[in-house]
Amino acid sequence: MKTQSLLEKINSPKDLKKIPPEQLPKLAQEIRDKIITVVSKTGGHLASNLGVVELTLALHYVFDLPKDKLIWDVSHQCYTHKLLTGRKDRFESLRQYQGISGFTKRKESEYDPFGAGHASTSISAALGMACARDQKGEDHKVIAVIGDGALTGGIAYEGLNNAGASGKDLLVILNDNAMSISKNVGGISRYLTGLLTDEKYNKLKAEVWELVGRFKRRDKIRAMVAQVEESIKGFLVPGIVFEKLGFRYFGPLDGHDINQLLKILEHLKNLKGPIFLHLLTQKGKGYKFAEEDSPKFHGIGRFDKVTGESNDIGKKTYTDVFGQTMVELAEIEKDLVAITAAMCLGAGLVDFSLKFPKRFFDVGIAEQHGATFACGLAVSGLKPVFAVYSTFLQRAFDQVIHDMALQNLPVTLAIDRAGLVGEDGPTHHGAFDLTYLRQIPNMVVLAPKDGNELRDMLYTAIKWGKSPVAIRYPRTVIPDKKLKEEFGLIPLGRWEILKKGKDLLVLAIGSMVYPALEVANELSSEGIEAEVINCRSLKPLDEELLLSSLKGFDKVITLEENVLSGGFGSAVAEFIFEKGFGKIELKRIGIPDKFIEHGSRKELLKLLGMDKEGIIKAIKEMVKVKSKTPSPQLDIL
Repeated sequence: MKTQSLLEKINSPKDLKKIPPEQLPKLAQEIRDKIITVVSKTGGHLASNLGVVELTLALHYVFDLPKDKLIWDVSHQCYTHKLLTGRKDRFESLRQYQGISGFTKRKESEYDPFGAGHASTSISAALGMACARDQKGEDHKVIAVIGDGALTGGIAYEGLNNAGASGKDLLVILNDNAMSISKNVGGISRYLTGLLTDEKYNKLKAEVWELVGRFKRRDKIRAMVAQVEESIKGFLVPGIVFEKLGFRYFGPLDGHDINQLLKILEHLKNLKGPIFLHLLTQKGKGYKFAEEDSPKFHGIGRFDKVTGESNDIGKKTYTDVFGQTMVELAEIEKDLVAITAAMCLGAGLVDFSLKFPKRFFDVGIAEQHGATFACGLAVSGLKPVFAVYSTFLQRAFDQVIHDMALQNLPVTLAIDRAGLVGEDGPTHHGAFDLTYLRQIPNMVVLAPKDGNELRDMLYTAIKWGKSPVAIRYPRTVIPDKKLKEEFGLIPLGRWEILKKGKDLLVLAIGSMVYPALEVANELSSEGIEAEVINCRSLKPLDEELLLSSLKGFDKVITLEENVLSGGFGSAVAEFIFEKGFGKIELKRIGIPDKFIEHGSRKELLKLLGMDKEGIIKAIKEMVKVKSKTPSPQLDIL
């Protein structure tokens, strides 16, 4: 008879607390094995999750969740948390359509008090919860876990500043896996941290504080006592900056020493005021391949867990083309520089960073800073390209308007992951960029239909140099069979007719152009002739071609991988209205006014009626041809 594993016995934190502390290392290994096995099949964030197994176990062991509130920053490291909180039996469905999310999600579990997917939000959210707790007269702990680069985001420091000044009971844990501020590590630091968290020490300190308060010169004496403690900690501990912000700092400590974690958390649980605990962890802990190459295994697709090799087919993606093109352009344009917000690998800039290290800038998870930094480069005569995910560029919206567009600076925004990104879900879908960029004066907005057009758009944007240019492209493989070697200029604001037709006009932009062309070719065999235009420039529109085309059709369909509200279809509708084409029947196909769940990009396009079958159905309905294609069933939040 098979012996039941420790993990199999756990369905809630209450079950975890029944396990003797000395068995927790064995449980940690079982959890690592489970995470590696599942993520090898589903893809996901592996290295970051392997690095917080012991911390997660200790938090659930010491605190009373869900009464106490645990907020994970970014929350891509919450897999152990999910295994311990009643989602173990559904863990194989991780990031799959209708399965559990790869991030914390309030509707998924009472143990997820705050949802996340973007970085640096945990401290602000935790402070809000702590203030609400006190105002309502409740009694529970609030813990924020931040790290994995999230402390490089500006909002994290805004939260720290506010939280420290507030004096509220709040525990912030820095999961430091980069050794960035962790030079002072050793026995003295561990001893001092143990001393400062000890109940007897804190009781004695409180009694001394009260005794000193009876003297006439109590303020000066108290200041001297505080200065002595601060001086000792400033000399031995690398956390004086957090002390200055109003926190009591403890650490750095080994984040994989489960016994030490249990002791320190038990002590800190009873302290009042803002507390900062600094832990050192190893990203990818316990899996050789992830330890050796944590960037690769930070967010990875399916892989062979025995060899660590990816199972994904090695076809070129738009990201690959962007990275290759940037290297080629840098050889031509000596003033070309590249910027990323902690996404060197994800944005395709690894080769560029290695070949042109002095022309490559990683600003950390700080998109606001990255955008304005790019403006500073541009105003000084360089040619900056800011490579950023669509969903993360949202965080720099004001900078794009105020610093970039208002001053009409020639910054190129290379916007990756535009449209539906798949398994990462609603926090990462790049569904809004056409809408939020289209409204900005001076901004040129382009979307390539394939890899070759992306190359030419980048070349054109850099040569243009008269205004900011945004180029958005999807997270998928390119449809090109071969990439051309030379570059060509694309006339800004000019579209191209890909197929002539007489029954209806299909206006498609970016990733929807080839599906539109495929649909049109298939419908030709059924006697429906659709004219297809590659509307590669959203701003400016090709008003000349659009005006002449509208005169020949009374049925028009627009296709875009963006929300319908304010996007490409809206731009066409506004043009039709302004030019007085009152009799035109317009159908807009795109992402509806809903947050779309996680699932593969192919599944989501089908469910939204944006795949080939959905487009065919819409066209046949317009031209009054009976369709046998079933209506798509939307799965939305």
